[in-house]
This record gives sequence, structure tokens and C-alpha cells, in this order.
Amino acid sequence: MGLKESMAEKKEIKTREKYMKMALKEAEKAAKANEVPIGCVIVHNGKVIAKDHNRRNKDKSVLSHAEILCIGEACKKIKDWRLEECTMYVTLEPCQMCAGAIVQARVPEVVIGTMNPKAGCAGSVINILQMPQFTHQVDVTTGVLEEECSALISKFFADLRDEKRQFREEAEAEINGGVSKEKDTEDQE
Repeated sequence: MGLKESMAEKKEIKTREKYMKMALKEAEKAAKANEVPIGCVIVHNGKVIAKDHNRRNKDKSVLSHAEILCIGEACKKIKDWRLEECTMYVTLEPCQMCAGAIVQARVPEVVIGTMNPKAGCAGSVINILQMPQFTHQVDVTTGVLEEECSALISKFFADLRDEKRQFREEAEAEINGGVSKEKDTEDQE
């Protein structure tokens, strides 16, 4: 590897990290709004033309995924349904709906923060983005700011589980007349 290649690679890494940080800021907005913290940014010729985050709860729509919202915004900005000269940066591997929309919009490259082994459709469960049966395949780069992207989504779901557990415990205590299981167990000993 020559010096020029090394410098070009470093520049590309910095560029990917720059835009993924923007996507992470969008994901943080989603978390603050109690939405699944996924953020997305679409770049066209070095300029951000769309950025958004999940808004399913706010919009009361299953379609309000960060990627879908960004695709819609980007298409309006460039006045075309084809996003052929764009790169998408997304904090979590796209689901089947978003992956299908990415292929349909002809996005040439998607940069992913962290993979989603339970529902990801860019290689984890299935790879819709690179199916040779389709007329368009997408170049995929994964693991950009992976730790930060993964930590944000993991914390969100851990907090959600804690809230549910606390709610159940409070409901159970109310049903038991204010006596919790721990107190009841201590009394038995």
C-alpha cells in the first residue's frame, strides 16, 4: 500500500465517521423522544441533503423509520426518485422495509454503524441490499463508529426493560396491598 492509498483511506475513514456522528446525533434525538434510537443521514456530492431519526411513535406510522424519512427528503431535494449519487449513513442495519426502499431508490452505498442480528437485512438475517436477483445492488460498509452506535441502542433497550420491570413490580405491589415479594420473603425467614 502506497502513501497516497494510505492517505486516501484515512480521509475516507474520517469522512465516514463525520457523517456517522451526524447520524448518531439524530439517533440521540430519537432516544430523547422515546423512539428507537436510529439515525440516518444522506449525502450527495459531499453535502448532507437529508437527515432524520425514527419517529414511529410520534407519527403513529410504521413507515416513519429514519431511512424512509431520509429517502423521501432526499428525493424532494434532488427532484428525482433515484438517489444514484448518494451515500446513506445509518446507525443500525436496515430492516427489510428500509433495505427494500434503499434498493428501489438506487442508493449506491450504505454505511452502517452496527449490525442487527435479530432483524437486519444487510447481511445479518438476509442481505436484501446485495441480492443478485435485483437489478440494483448496494455497496455496504459496516462497523463505522460501531461501539457508539451499539451502546446507544443497547442502553435504550436496557432502560426500556428496567422501566417495564419497575412498572410490573409497582403493579404487583399494588395488587398485593403494598407488600412487595422481597418484603414478604423477608417476613417468611
